[in-house]
Formats: sequence, structure tokens, C-alpha cells
Amino acid sequence: MKQAGEDESPSAFSSTTDLNDNPPKTGLKISVPIASALRRVFAKGYGAADVRADLMAGVVVGIVALPLSMALAIAVGAPPQHGLYTAIVAGASVALFGGCKFQVTGPTAAFVVILAPIVTKHGISGLLMAGFMAGILLIAMGVARLGSFIQFIPHPVTTGFTAGIATVIATLQIKDVLGLQVGPMPEHYVEKIAALWQARGSASIVELGVAGTTLALLVFLPRIIKKVPAPLIAIGFVAAATAALHAFFPSFSVATIGSRFHTMVNGVEVAGIPAIIPSPALPWGSGGLTFALIRDLFPAAFAIAMLGAIESLLSAVIADGMTNTKHDPNAELVGLGIGNLLAPIFGGIAATGALARTATNIRAGARSPFAAVTHAVVVLLAILCLAPLVAYIPMASLAALLLLVAWNMSELHSVIGLVKVAPRSDVFVLATCFVLTVFFDMVIAVSVGFVLAALLFMRRMSELMESHLTLDGSRDGSMLPLPPGVILYEINGPLFFGAAQKAMRALDTARGDSFSVLIIHLGRVTAIDATGLVALEQAVATVLRSKKKVILAGPLPRPHSIFEKAKLETKYPGLSITKDLAAAAVLAEQLVAPGAATPPPSSAQLRAHSRVA
Repeated sequence: MKQAGEDESPSAFSSTTDLNDNPPKTGLKISVPIASALRRVFAKGYGAADVRADLMAGVVVGIVALPLSMALAIAVGAPPQHGLYTAIVAGASVALFGGCKFQVTGPTAAFVVILAPIVTKHGISGLLMAGFMAGILLIAMGVARLGSFIQFIPHPVTTGFTAGIATVIATLQIKDVLGLQVGPMPEHYVEKIAALWQARGSASIVELGVAGTTLALLVFLPRIIKKVPAPLIAIGFVAAATAALHAFFPSFSVATIGSRFHTMVNGVEVAGIPAIIPSPALPWGSGGLTFALIRDLFPAAFAIAMLGAIESLLSAVIADGMTNTKHDPNAELVGLGIGNLLAPIFGGIAATGALARTATNIRAGARSPFAAVTHAVVVLLAILCLAPLVAYIPMASLAALLLLVAWNMSELHSVIGLVKVAPRSDVFVLATCFVLTVFFDMVIAVSVGFVLAALLFMRRMSELMESHLTLDGSRDGSMLPLPPGVILYEINGPLFFGAAQKAMRALDTARGDSFSVLIIHLGRVTAIDATGLVALEQAVATVLRSKKKVILAGPLPRPHSIFEKAKLETKYPGLSITKDLAAAAVLAEQLVAPGAATPPPSSAQLRAHSRVA
């Protein structure tokens, strides 16, 4: 997902990037995947030139992250300093403990839809607690080696989520873009729209002008000035201009971070963000940790963990493509979990890998995770040294920045292209995820999205399975002569719970035919599960009850142990299992021979009956 209007083309990554960075294979096996990126850096050597490159890249990314982190915290409903604390703590810890050398972690727009309702229901302490619980889930996912499973989520699901999130973020910015005097925003989307509409009379042309100026600068400055981050120039210029206008014309006034947010520090009220280092505290606050709180926050924590894993690993994959490297997905999940465990202790909100900041990090010449650590230090120094200046940043400017983030996130061209060319089932999945994200909440959307992904996968797999009933043995150009009274039933593809009934359905038409022996060829079945075995047993039992013989022709599908444990020949007298189709044809000819309804088992037959190991 793009942010801050940055060009995410992979055409300009630094030539100093390691082009053959794969996880080393050593005899030492670490049970918990952790800090693999940092270990790879030290294994390859880290010198003074690398330090200089990381410092420069970290400064650039830190400048980009500063306004974004504040804007995203405000969008969630938290004071801006909580976004900065996230960039500091999660940004440094995930870099040190994760599995991607170039990943930059912090608050992202994807979480706004999940986190905003938590603040409404449970306040800041609930927000911190949900992120803390998500950190535990992410560590468990990494230790369980689930990093590679994220790639199986279909593109329509993630596209629907992303477009829905972008729509909600853009809607939330209307308040500050127009300077609307709205009380606490309702929880649901339709109610938010109604509240904004009711406050339309308080719209300010001045706030709209500030937002429009900032947005124009954010869009056009990167085309002229490429070395300095556009948000620094755009927001800095607009903040200075509005402050100067207010000084000369006191009637000119716009909402700023300083006018909107206040913090008590040692009994003194501070406008904007406090210039102090965040101190550690329990994330669940003074209310105490209760099972009821955990139960209420668990669905949101699960959604944060799932979406965070998707976002972070997607960012890592794109970073791999830009640098021709390879990340460790399991270590990345563990690092992300550690970051989300530590950040709430210091007042940070949920964090994940930020694609735009990661891409900026790579283009700026980053060589190791220390670039992301430097970015965290830059944000910390900005809090300590520049907090009074941050108070002058207009709220409308931050809203304009998030409008651009939402536009880039939506990837409208990708949505339109998918709708034009994708099957209707994929379009339905995309639309469902979009609607659920916008009009309900992200927890429901994530849950339903994963179910739809599973159903879509099962349908695709069942479509790969085909069955064929033949009387003459011809199939795919090969001629297998079958004696009269023998029919062949072939199954191609996986025989699992999504396709088992379909695979056996054609046998219903053959049960009334005049045959004595049925050969079921399983040699082209790639895999079988318990449901497939039950369907196979039911078909075999039905044919055997009609006084006919059944032969299962191998090679048997995997896992072979399922047939060894089932003991089908013992369980179903009249059933035989052969090693291949040719052996099955020989046995079938013996079974239908006159006077050989029950032929004695010869040595040749015993060999033909041998199972596949």
C-alpha cells in the first residue's frame, strides 16, 4: 500500500544493495526464528560505509515518518504523540528482531478502521491492550512457522480490504479538511456520514484552503524536488505560513495540533506533543487486567494480528523485489510481535510494516536494519527538540496528507482492472470485503474474508478434479484392453472434502449397468483426505452390495498411511488393491473368466495385489 504519494517503482534502488542476500544455511538450528536479518548482516560484514549509508537513509525515512505517524494516530482518535511513540519503539525493535533487512515499521493507514472503534469503546488503554494482545498472537504465528501461509490469501480479498480502508480513511478526513465542528464521531460508517452532514454549516473556507494548498504541494513537489521528502516541505511551509498570517492578522485562525491536543506534564499543561521520552507502563491501565477485557478485545486483536501480518509480509516481499534479496517471514512475524508487545508499554499503538516508508528506505540507500533504527532515533530527537514547533502544524494539513495516503491505498486502477477481467466469483469476494470493511467493521471483514478465501480455494481445487467412466480402456491416447464385464473409473486431481462427492457422483450412473468388476484408478489422484476416503469407501461398499467386485488400482495417493490404517481389503471382502492399472486389468480378466468367480491367489496375483509403500 502506497503512502504519502511516493512513487513505489522499483527502478531506483541503491546499487549498494546486496544482490544475493539469502538466509545462510548453517548447522546451527535456532528454534525461535528471531533477528535473522541482523544476523545475516553481521555474517556478511558491516563496515563504516554501511554505517554512513544507514544513517543517511534513516534520516530521510524519519522525516517522512514524523508527520505520517502523528496523522495516523489522530485518525485513530489518539493524541499525536502515540503515533510517534509507535514509530520509535516498534520501528527500532522490529528492525532488530525481524527478518527483513529494509523493513520500516510504524503506524499505518490499514489499521485505522480497526483501531478507531476500539478507542470509541475502550479508550486509549483498550487501544494499547489490543495491540499488546496482537503482539502475542504474532509471536505465536512466527514460532509456529505460519509466515508462508499468508501468501495463500487471494488478491481479491486484500484488494477489497484495501479499497474499503481507503474509503473510510478519506471519509474521516472530511472533518478536518472542512473544519467541521463535530463532536465525538459515531462508531459506524453511516452514522459518521450523518454526523458530518449535520455539521455542514460549520464548514470553513480557510481550513479548506489550507488543506487544498497542502495537497497541491504534496502532489506536485515530488515532480520538482526529489531529494527532500515532500511532506517535510509541504507541511512545514503551510505551518509557517498559517502561523505568520495569524501573527499579522489575529482573526485568521486554523485548528492546529497545539490547539487541538493538550497534555499535562508535571502539573503543567503542554500544547501539542510533550517533549519527553515515553515512560513504560502497563498497557491495560489503571482498570486492571480482567478476563472480560481480554474477551472483548480478542476479536479486534486477532484482526490486528492478521492484517498486520499481511501488511508486513507484503511490504517485505516488495522489498525483496526491489533489492533482489529474500526475507525470513517467520522471523518477521516474531519481530513484529515483539514490536507490538513493547510499543503499548511505552504508549505506542499497533504497528506493522509500512510499504511506502520501506520503499523510501531502500531508495535512500539503506543497507541493514540499522537504517530503520536510525529512523526511530530521528523521530525521538524530533520529539525532544522540535515539540514546540510541531504544535503549529495545521490539522487540515495532516488531513490532506491522509487523503493522499487513502488515494494511493485504494489502487483504483487495480480494482477496475480486476473487475474487468476477473471471474464473477472473484468480483463478488472483492465487493463483499469492501462492503463489510466500510459499512460494518474490519473484524467482521477479516473473518469473512478469510472464510471466503478458504471457500474460493476449495472451489478452485474441486474444479481441478475430474472423473471419467470408460468401457474400453482408452484414455489420453493409451489403449488398455478391458474384457467384457469390466468397467474403468478414473479420477484425476485431489480427492479431498471439497471434491469427494463430485468425484464419486458419476458412479451413480454405472450402478445399474451390466458389469461384474469395477476398476477405480487412483494413480492420478494427487492427494486424499479423510472425507475423500469416506466417499471412496461408500462407493466401494455400494458396488460390493450389488454382488460385484471392486479393484483399486494404484499408485495410491498420498498420504499412503491413510490406506495402511484403513485396512480396506480386510474391511471389505471382494475388494482388491493393485499396484497399478495394468495389474488391475490382469486381475479383472481373471475375475470375469468363466468358472473363476473366486480364483485361487497365484504368486502372480499376490504380486499384483502388493500395496504401494
